[in-house]
Amino acid sequence: MGLKTSRRVLLSGTPIQNDLTEYYSLLHFVNPGMLGSTAEFRKQFENPILRGQDANSTDTEREKAAERLQELAALVNRCMIRRTSALLTKYLPVKFEMVVCVRMTAVQTALYKSFLQSDTIRRSVMEKSASKASLTALSNITSLKKLCNHPDLVYDKIQERADGFENAASILPDNYSPRELRPELGAKLMLLDCMLASIKTNTTDKIVLVSNYTQTLDLFEKLCRKRGYGYVRLDGTMTIKKRGKVVDEFNKPDSKDFIFMLSSKAGGCGLNLIGANRLVMFDPDWNPANDEQAMARVWRDGQKKPCFIYRLLATGTIEEKIFQRQTHKKALSTTVVDNAEDGERHFTQDDLKDLFKLDEQTRSDTHDIFRCKRCTNGVQMKLPPDDSDCMSDLVHWYHCANNKGIPDDILSKSWDITGCVSFVFHHRSNSAVVEQQIAEQKRQQALAAKELQEDGEK
Repeated sequence: MGLKTSRRVLLSGTPIQNDLTEYYSLLHFVNPGMLGSTAEFRKQFENPILRGQDANSTDTEREKAAERLQELAALVNRCMIRRTSALLTKYLPVKFEMVVCVRMTAVQTALYKSFLQSDTIRRSVMEKSASKASLTALSNITSLKKLCNHPDLVYDKIQERADGFENAASILPDNYSPRELRPELGAKLMLLDCMLASIKTNTTDKIVLVSNYTQTLDLFEKLCRKRGYGYVRLDGTMTIKKRGKVVDEFNKPDSKDFIFMLSSKAGGCGLNLIGANRLVMFDPDWNPANDEQAMARVWRDGQKKPCFIYRLLATGTIEEKIFQRQTHKKALSTTVVDNAEDGERHFTQDDLKDLFKLDEQTRSDTHDIFRCKRCTNGVQMKLPPDDSDCMSDLVHWYHCANNKGIPDDILSKSWDITGCVSFVFHHRSNSAVVEQQIAEQKRQQALAAKELQEDGEK
């Protein structure tokens, strides 16, 4: 705000990543005073809008939120131009997105339950000091997220008998050693292993593997060496100069590298990896913008093949809770930034705070929270709306409790072979636009044929 300027322009694809205060900060910088002080903005707009977004909100609160949204939009639209990625669907091949819920292995489940039932973890959850509780919770959340990926990632803590892992050593199989990778001990890695084998055997496709943890990239490297796959890895240790060379080499059609491993923190933005047309987002981030950016690496200008994006979540675990938090933030962004008439309300604040639980019975905790009216006893009875696509709310995607109707043979076969997939949400890039393109092509062809016929008659 100290910059003395007569004009100010900001460019952002994600005006809201976490909360409305971020949105206020951008607008206040461009147009100082337009929305009042931070306190005034919160009282006038943020608080009533957030109350209206809650699944337990009353009709009165929702009406007030709608009024405040209209008022905010009228102010903001005077100084903001909004363009979404829907524009790209005219120029890019079709994209299929799949959110895959994967049930943890018996070893992972036993370790997860042991961690949650530990006296140390129970005490930390009940911690009265907010600062102490926050620090401890962050550490515990990280441990659970790593455990969802593979037991190897928490092996050091198990050896140290760290908080939550005091009795974990007895759960591990005999002769367990992290030096020898055993994909079958981690459900998501086992599924990935099966999918990679199928892609390599049955297609000429290449794939990008993305994780928030470099430790997980280490696992991917072990898997590649074990199976003999060619790969490249990009994380924070790689220099900027070398990145460009690695990317260019991978994108060449004759490149022998089958897999591109990517740290979402180091390479989630900006890279054009059109040499691959499949991408696996191995674990979720709290910030939906980070995941959205990382998943856009292959569906970019120059891509010629249909793209397949897989988001893996450990069923009934903290990963689903993180994903639900993402959904909540995206709904807020859609409502406020894109002026959607009525955003979906699936989650209460209590749902999102309920992190330290494991639901072993559910096919998908996220689908349960939707209270989906289109599915009965795990069967989708009604198709999504015709105008829905990958950008729509998850409730308007296709819901699958079995592999019938999955738009990707690789995932469908791997579901059968591994038996660890419990539920899949899937959709494609704006199908209406794709169908319009096909219809337009047919119309142009018909016109051309008619003109030829008329010319012939003349």
